[in-house]
Parts: sequence; structure tokens; C-alpha cells
Amino acid sequence: MTSADQFRILVICTGNRARSQMAHGWLRQLGGDRVVVSSAGIEPKGVHPIAIRVMSEVGVDISNHTSDHVDRYLEDDFELVLTVCDSAKESCPVFPGAARTIHRAFEDPDYPEMSEEELAAVFRSIRDEIECYARALLEEVLE
Repeated sequence: MTSADQFRILVICTGNRARSQMAHGWLRQLGGDRVVVSSAGIEPKGVHPIAIRVMSEVGVDISNHTSDHVDRYLEDDFELVLTVCDSAKESCPVFPGAARTIHRAFEDPDYPEMSEEELAAVFRSIRDEIECYARALLEEVLE
């Protein structure tokens, strides 16, 4: 499949740290060579190590992902821009090359007062919720 035939998706959240990274990983894994997925943040803060860990538990490798600023993608064309947190929806720039923008908020799994294992449990729950959403979304946009 050539890149011209692939469905291009950009996933945005505030920090490009957890939710958008997990959605990026799931969409890429589930969409295979039918999609090209990127993710970015309004205020990128680096990929959360627990996001990397819980995704690897289900066979999705996001360890090489980078945390990019949304401005990096302003000139690119996307069939779909997906915002995964409310603040990203409110602050998201307009993407003139985006055919469609969808908002689906997921809970921020990063609670600083929790232990690492408690955090991991929250991350797993959000990971699984994002997987279900990614499956349904890809079925809708690719079929």
C-alpha cells in the first residue's frame, strides 16, 4: 500500500504524554499498513514511562515514540484529527488539511499522589478504554 492510499490520523492531547501516545499506538497497531498515525501535544512533556510499560504488556511498542508539539503538523494533511482531552480540544489549532476532526475525551491517568502500581492500574484501565474506542473508530473510518 502506498502512502497516498493510507488514512492519515493525528491524535492530540495536552502533554502528548499518555492518552495520545496510547491512542497513537493502538491506532497504528490495529490499523496496520492502512493508516499513518502521528500524535502531538499542545504542551508536550515527554512520553510517560508507565504508558510505555502498560502498552508493552499488550504487545504494543510505543518506546520509540516522541512527544511532539502540535505546531509541527500544522502544514500536514490528515483525514482525521482526534483530540483525546478537553483542554486539547479547546486549544487545538485549526488544521486546514484535516477532512474531519473528532473529540473523544479520556481521563488523564497521571495522578501524582498515587504509587507507581496504583498509577499503572489507572493507566491499564485507560489503555483498555482507548483500545475499544480505537477499534470502533477504525471500523468506522476504514470500512
